[in-house]
Amino acid sequence: MDVLKIIAELREERRRIDEAISGLEKLTLRGTPRRGRPPVWSKVAHGAVPQSSNGQNGSSHGAALSPRQD
Repeated sequence: MDVLKIIAELREERRRIDEAISGLEKLTLRGTPRRGRPPVWSKVAHGAVPQSSNGQNGSSHGAALSPRQD
């Protein structure tokens, strides 16, 4: 087992991960406003999870309605 080779591979992997993180950060910080409603994943990424009126996550419409009667 060559420890120096393992260290070199780990450093290369860390470099690739740092590049991926930098690329993702650039995407989120573009600065150009987009049209329409932002996707849910962008809200979650910034820590703003939507809350319903009853204090639980998710939508307050539709989920708690009684079954539909035809």
